[in-house]
Amino acid sequence: MDATTEATSIPFLAGTTIAILLLLICSAIFSGSETALTTANRGQLHKRAERGDASAQRALRLTDDKERLIGAILLGNNLVNILAASLATVLFTVVFGEGGVAVATLVMTALVLIFSEVLPKTYAITNAETMARRVAGIMTFVVRIGAPVVTVVQVVVQAILRMAGVQAADAHPFAAHEEIAGAIALHHYEGAVETADRDRLLGALDLAQRNVNEIMTHRRDVEMIDVDRRPTEIIAAVLASTHTRIPLWQGSPENIVGVLHTKDLARAMHASLREDGAAALERLDVASVAMKPFFIPDVRSLDDQLHAFMKSKTHLAVVIDEYGAMRGLVTLEDIVEEIVGDITDEHDRAGSGMVLAEGNGNVTVAGNASIRELNRARGWDLPEDDAVTVAGLVIEFARRIPEQGEAFKIGGYEIEVLERDRTRVTKLLVRASAR
Repeated sequence: MDATTEATSIPFLAGTTIAILLLLICSAIFSGSETALTTANRGQLHKRAERGDASAQRALRLTDDKERLIGAILLGNNLVNILAASLATVLFTVVFGEGGVAVATLVMTALVLIFSEVLPKTYAITNAETMARRVAGIMTFVVRIGAPVVTVVQVVVQAILRMAGVQAADAHPFAAHEEIAGAIALHHYEGAVETADRDRLLGALDLAQRNVNEIMTHRRDVEMIDVDRRPTEIIAAVLASTHTRIPLWQGSPENIVGVLHTKDLARAMHASLREDGAAALERLDVASVAMKPFFIPDVRSLDDQLHAFMKSKTHLAVVIDEYGAMRGLVTLEDIVEEIVGDITDEHDRAGSGMVLAEGNGNVTVAGNASIRELNRARGWDLPEDDAVTVAGLVIEFARRIPEQGEAFKIGGYEIEVLERDRTRVTKLLVRASAR
């Protein structure tokens, strides 16, 4: 270079270098902001926002529309990166001539990677909430300025996707639940959440996605009493039962006319004994003591039924199908057990559980044992999508009622039919070691 060119190049080189550094700083801010705002704990931001933290409030508003936020950040980040690369190419071409392009590519790649990507993103990951609050104001301005361009870009992208036959997916109604469930599973995998705590938390989240027909007691196993029996016989049957609430039927077990509560029966017995003594029990009108039955459809979700129990102040409901026929019973305790696990009291019969025996890595279970409860209790992963009980799983897999002694390999387990009562599979052996 001659003296004139050299003189005019010094301020040019200095100015271009400063401009490139400023653009790299802007790129770092964009990169760190994207990571911070997308990974920040919204629960923590919400707590701060409730205490009047204006920056936390701005950060929450930004993350409400992540598509627009990310679009604006990417727009700004690409602009500054491309401009910085262009200036660097001019700068190094002036200094090194034709070889300046290669030098600019190497230098800018290193600078952008280290100082505009890895460094700010690493900091943002470790200080997500703090950085999200700090950059919320700047990013709010960026989103507003870039809104027109981002909107055009979104329209173009959606049009291209439609031309390719791809439809943008709508937000899933259970997206928040799935996000929480994923976080719980991750923390359990990392050892931060115990298995029992994981099961309780996931059980509570699953209530809205499961129906009462999955947990109800089938009508075949429901303990009921004929209301037309003699009052003393009904009293004896109630005293022999382990249940507090017992359905009453008339004419046919399908025709449930009431639900008898043992406490209501005890009050009525006490009143009768005070009036005419033991002979009055023969004239006791049990039907008048019973509560009106609470009928519900078998497709009702557990979450809806839990709220229905709380609102109606009842603990037992009769489950019916679309034709109005009785399918079984569901209780408040059944729903609570889906969260906290099996609940037993001093009146539950011994040996009434789903696991009948175990040894040598093999487990013998009742045919009506719940797959979900077995998975939770044993740490298994038997398929739950197509059946509710272990017997149902085998029948669904075999597409027929299996014979005694038949064995099937399902989901990495070998399940053998030990006992069959006519059309019912009553006992099975699960070889968990076959996984």
